[in-house]
Amino acid sequence: MNKNHQLESGVSLLELMAVMLIIAIAATVTMPLLQEQIAIREIESVARKFIGHAHFARQQALHHGESVVLKPLLNGKWESGWVISSGCLSKFSKPECVSKVWLSQGRIDPIFFRSGGRYFIDPHTGKAGILFNVAGAAKTAQGGFVANRLVLGHQRFPDLERQLILGSGGRWRICDPARDTKRCH
Repeated sequence: MNKNHQLESGVSLLELMAVMLIIAIAATVTMPLLQEQIAIREIESVARKFIGHAHFARQQALHHGESVVLKPLLNGKWESGWVISSGCLSKFSKPECVSKVWLSQGRIDPIFFRSGGRYFIDPHTGKAGILFNVAGAAKTAQGGFVANRLVLGHQRFPDLERQLILGSGGRWRICDPARDTKRCH
């Protein structure tokens, strides 16, 4: 082979810079979409955790044959976290009853409850929480049925929300009001 006709392998600096520019443009365009998808997953993860804890509270009420409450950790605000406890919760509790804490969930930043999480408030006592009776039904302190919702938001995406809905049959669901307008109301 002739020395003047040797094949060159590799890429030139100009070609490398062009590829890097294309990658930078693609990353700039897709990064906000990726961050929003991460925020959606964070909200839905907290929603599934809350529902899982509500199912746990219900199962504890059924298993132990005593009322169990899922309530905000501090000052009636759900974003402070929540706690599941039992015993000494109803007007039928024995005087020697000692309350037990089964599970506690701390703050859930960057997720927050819209309107301060002012949902699942017992109209008779004014306290936030979900009381599961010995039959596993969500009831108020006076025995009325609880059907309500919590609305979750994300600090970095103010328009993003998911609703945790407890239906009249005791079934939970996560609703996206941007896509499921009929199912969320």
